[in-house]
Amino acid sequence: MISQAVLTAMLPEHLLLLGIVLVLVLEIAGRWQQASLAVALVCTGAAALVAAWLSLDGYAAAPFAGQFSVDPATLLAKAMVLALALPVLLMSRGEFEGAEFPVLLLSSLYGVCLLQSSDSFLTLFLGLEIMSLPVYVLVLLAYQRAQSAEAALKYLVLGGAATAMLLMGASLLYGATGSLSTLVFAQGLGSADPMARTAVVLVILAFFLKAAIVPFHAWAPDAYEGASVPVTAFMAVIVKAGVLLAVVRLFGDAVVASPMLELLAVLPLVSIVWGNLAAMKQPGLRRMIAYSSIAHAGYLFFALLGGAAVRLQAVAFYVLAYGLMNLLAFAALPPATHDLERDRLDNLKGLFHRAPFSALMIGIAMLSLAGIPPFPGFVAKFLIFKNVVAAGYTTYAVLGLVGSYLGIYFYLRVIQFMFMSADTPVAGEGKVGSLAWGATVACLAAALIVSVFPGWVLAHF
Repeated sequence: MISQAVLTAMLPEHLLLLGIVLVLVLEIAGRWQQASLAVALVCTGAAALVAAWLSLDGYAAAPFAGQFSVDPATLLAKAMVLALALPVLLMSRGEFEGAEFPVLLLSSLYGVCLLQSSDSFLTLFLGLEIMSLPVYVLVLLAYQRAQSAEAALKYLVLGGAATAMLLMGASLLYGATGSLSTLVFAQGLGSADPMARTAVVLVILAFFLKAAIVPFHAWAPDAYEGASVPVTAFMAVIVKAGVLLAVVRLFGDAVVASPMLELLAVLPLVSIVWGNLAAMKQPGLRRMIAYSSIAHAGYLFFALLGGAAVRLQAVAFYVLAYGLMNLLAFAALPPATHDLERDRLDNLKGLFHRAPFSALMIGIAMLSLAGIPPFPGFVAKFLIFKNVVAAGYTTYAVLGLVGSYLGIYFYLRVIQFMFMSADTPVAGEGKVGSLAWGATVACLAAALIVSVFPGWVLAHF
């Protein structure tokens, strides 16, 4: 019975592990290496479908009591993240050869799934590291610029700092409570014990660093810019989704009160303002998206100020809308001979005249990320700020909303570039590959569903 519970509860993780093994076997055998991407797609898609099916079936189990458990909400979060990883795999076809990218991506996804089911700081630590370590390698694997190695090193060092803070926080919580259960974190939020409070602050700061909240954001612009497009998309969408959904699970039903309230409000608010301001002057698309992601991380952490009953709903919907729009923009971006030329915003001038569909798709993504109705980004931001106001923090909601208006400028700037005439043609610009087109259409279709039926989507979270 226990083995059956382990098999069923961890079936999404087992399918990812099967994909890792199969890709490694193909690589070792030296045959059918071109099938590695197909194997990764099939295993990731199967894992997403299984997680969604178990969630809709209302499945819940704790095969490793106190360490690992699943419930419908957890399984749905896994299904969503795994589904968002499929366009990333499709985009990678023209960027990577061999098995390195698929096996590293599947390994990172395994860590993301483990994070969503963690009931103790032991499994939380394992999930966070299994998710992060392959991404450090992916940034270096996408070596297309001289600064890629520096970006990977900076990401590794600051990621190690986040790990150290998490472990120190967990150690102090264990010292204060005698338990490594994640439930003691919620108790520490309202504790008057200095040791417990210090532990909670360290854990929160560790997640701030992983999510690139100001002033722990320095790694994000360099890492996003130094990596190739599929890796940047993976970091901007999957890694951020995994971290924020894990944070929501960690907070559980706890009510955030002062002084933790100020920590969870002020730094995300600064991130919203600084991320939007810094994005305005960026010459490259990926660096602009990096600063944009810093602002969006601020919106997501703002959701923790809302009522406990609506946190998961608000964060999950925001992650879905934000993820689809980022993936849509990256998938529709035309390839180029030189990575630097592909990334320059100046080279997007006149894109509508050269590739109308790509320009329209990127334009839709920018409008949604800016929070313009009727796109899903508007509903996601509205839900966040509505919950903050409902919780009684109107001042923070108003300040965050004002900060979000700053982002409209640089998103519209991208649209202006695409729909204006270019002075000279862009050298080496190619056509979007067939699999990237598939990723674009899939993201667009999902975004339409989210836009037209937001209530139906919210009802499933």
